Amino acid sequence: MTKRPDLRYERRLWKVGIDAVAGVDEAGVGPMAGPVVAAAVIFSPETFIRGVHDSKQLTPQQREELFTPIQARAIAVGLGVADVLEIDRLNIYWATMLASERALAALNCSPGHVLVDGRLIPGLKLPQTRIVGGDRKSFCIAAASIIAKVTRDRMMVEYDALYPGYGFAQHKGYCTSEHFTMLRERGPSPIHRRSFSPVAAASQRELFD
Repeated sequence: MTKRPDLRYERRLWKVGIDAVAGVDEAGVGPMAGPVVAAAVIFSPETFIRGVHDSKQLTPQQREELFTPIQARAIAVGLGVADVLEIDRLNIYWATMLASERALAALNCSPGHVLVDGRLIPGLKLPQTRIVGGDRKSFCIAAASIIAKVTRDRMMVEYDALYPGYGFAQHKGYCTSEHFTMLRERGPSPIHRRSFSPVAAASQRELFD
């Protein structure tokens, strides 16, 4: 059985008097299209919601079902978005860090400590702990991963209506065979990441067609 996230990391901080522990995670690092979205979530000590897991381990229906309870039981939820222009200008790493900073800034209370999945946020003026595979280990990071993923998926469904024919509602901008086919046939849309090599190649073909 796959081990699920628990409160071990949060409890270490609660025990030393740090009640406001924020978990941060993002969605949308790998796609060829669309923004990167980060979420920050703070819960009261000992809050736990059954079923919360790394968003990649859940079905779309499970993520949707957990989204509302997380929002309802968290004492603070912040969202941060870096758009395609920022991704192309900064690169995906720095755009992800920017989205994470924005998510923390959007919280309605300041965390005493931040738990981040994978990589520290450079320049963050808050104590932070990096947890490799944090969305599979820490409850608040896993909750943030669900909020970020559901929010981004909903955005991609909206983009599908704005730019029909690319299949954004289905593949959410990720590198599927269907997406590659539509990119080759139609060329890049306004939400494609020009700094990503398949999109750059499709842009070059457009210039010489």
